[in-house]
Amino acid sequence: MGGGGKIPLMALIVPCYNEENLIIESLKTLQNKLFELKNSKLIAPESYIICVDDGSADKSFLLLQDYAKNTPYCTIIKLTKNYGHQKALLAGLKYANKRCDCCITIDCDLQQDIEKIPEFIDKYNQGSEIVIGIRNDRKSDGIFKKFSALSFYHIMKIFGTPIIPNHADYRLLGSKALKKLIKFKESNIFLRGLILELGFKTDYLYFDVKPRTLGISKYSLSKMLSLAIDGVTSFSTRPLHLISIIGILIFIISFLLGIYSLYIALFTNQIIPGWASIALPLYFLGGVQLLAMGVIGEYIGKIYSETKHRPLYLIESVIQNKKNLENSNPIHKKSSIATPKE
Repeated sequence: MGGGGKIPLMALIVPCYNEENLIIESLKTLQNKLFELKNSKLIAPESYIICVDDGSADKSFLLLQDYAKNTPYCTIIKLTKNYGHQKALLAGLKYANKRCDCCITIDCDLQQDIEKIPEFIDKYNQGSEIVIGIRNDRKSDGIFKKFSALSFYHIMKIFGTPIIPNHADYRLLGSKALKKLIKFKESNIFLRGLILELGFKTDYLYFDVKPRTLGISKYSLSKMLSLAIDGVTSFSTRPLHLISIIGILIFIISFLLGIYSLYIALFTNQIIPGWASIALPLYFLGGVQLLAMGVIGEYIGKIYSETKHRPLYLIESVIQNKKNLENSNPIHKKSSIATPKE
């Protein structure tokens, strides 16, 4: 058992964005798993689910609102707008930090195997403060998804960003790791990298991914590219070093071409075409300069956003079942709708 032999109180964190077709069925499945774990005394009876609605534009929140009011041990956090998957996860983690021994984050499509949750808890009870879920393969993914995921991890590896391949935010964090994690104040969140910075005892759990039953993935190529850029610029200065290396190489090539041109002019009767020898290097250098400015601009933009100290997200409301409030969370006994300070 975690924490000196006691049964751990677990929070299950589920981010959601425009998932009206499957979110309620997913929560029912997770509730059944939660009751099963409670009955087997793997987790405390007060263990609960936190579903974070990341500014959904469909009927997701209305469905979640009705579900939470009639379901014990289920909390719905509604963000004021769509802040992105990473910040939605962080909102759930910060809320869970108020009262849990450990928490598990999982996607609402339940493609990640929920039957592995008992194994997460077992590893936590054995002393691991962080348990990272890693998918066995990508057989359930389409060609585009496989290509984009492979490209993502290649980009991370090339630029030296700390990341575990095929880890997609299915993980357990103990309360010690969670308390340290929420002390990170940066506004550009890349949780897969931050988790590895904590330094606590870490274990790994491999699982199979199930096909998505309803709807489509909300993680588009543009979002994956944005996540990759956040990951690289948050944990690595290698792109800046790469610019310096490219600059040195261009200088060497230009110097050698200059010597070659001088040799041709002085010691041979050949004529060097003027437009080609001038225009092509200019186009090349112009492209490199624009690329360098873009990379430097990304870092300057990150610095700018960090200095503003704006809230990472805003919570519009928190909805809980009254039984949940009375038995599980004494902070919000007066109302079933509360708005925390975050």
